Amino acid sequence: MASSTTEDLVLQFAPTAMERKQCHRRVSPEAGRALEILGHAIEYVTDEFVHEGGSFSAHNDQLDAVQLLMALNREIYFECPEAPTIGERCLSLFHLRSA
Repeated sequence: MASSTTEDLVLQFAPTAMERKQCHRRVSPEAGRALEILGHAIEYVTDEFVHEGGSFSAHNDQLDAVQLLMALNREIYFECPEAPTIGERCLSLFHLRSA
């Protein structure tokens, strides 16, 4: 029977992050506050898990909670609009000037 490791846990989250292109987001104050609260909650539950000496090999409600909080965190972040890159802004500016 194979047991999970921290590497396995990290790999569970990696594909979601890699599927999306790297870009900056315009985070509203409300979304920023939600991300801040979720970040603190993730940190708190993770600290409790480590303090209690939790195991990655067994089904653990704390790990499920961390995964749920992280999924909500990603959902809120990816709902924020993408900010255009400097290159995109320059192309937009030149396009307007040529018209």
